[in-house]
Amino acid sequence: MKGNRKTLQWLIVPFTVIALGIPALAFAQDDEEASLYQRLGGLMPISVVVSDFLDTLIPDPQLNENPAIDEARQRVPAAYLKYHVTAFVCEATGGPCQYHGRGMQESHAHLNITAEEWDRMVEIFVGVLDEHGVPERESQELLELLGTTRDAIVTAS
Repeated sequence: MKGNRKTLQWLIVPFTVIALGIPALAFAQDDEEASLYQRLGGLMPISVVVSDFLDTLIPDPQLNENPAIDEARQRVPAAYLKYHVTAFVCEATGGPCQYHGRGMQESHAHLNITAEEWDRMVEIFVGVLDEHGVPERESQELLELLGTTRDAIVTAS
């Protein structure tokens, strides 16, 4: 990421948010010096897990009870969302991609996301990480990255 660490807090995508992995063979170095991007195995496993995450998230009935979320899901093509989330995760984890989407607050303010909806999204994210065998260390780092976006995304009580 070219900006400072604070820039990261503006960019992470929640309902976009973040996922990575693939079976253990896809994971690269376990080296302390390796970036999270490298330890996750690079762009291919990141894009697969983001895709699976969004394929699970988009039709979720609990989240779609929120009419603003449901409307946005019908209006925004899944492929477009997958592209942006993948680019964001790639960049946020130290990869070569560049995220060119809007900031988290701007992207989500109109969705009136509650803490309960946030928690459901995190639950789905954790499940997808588990399904793909993402190691505990990398899963925790991804959850920490995701957590930096909570205040910008959760706007309703």
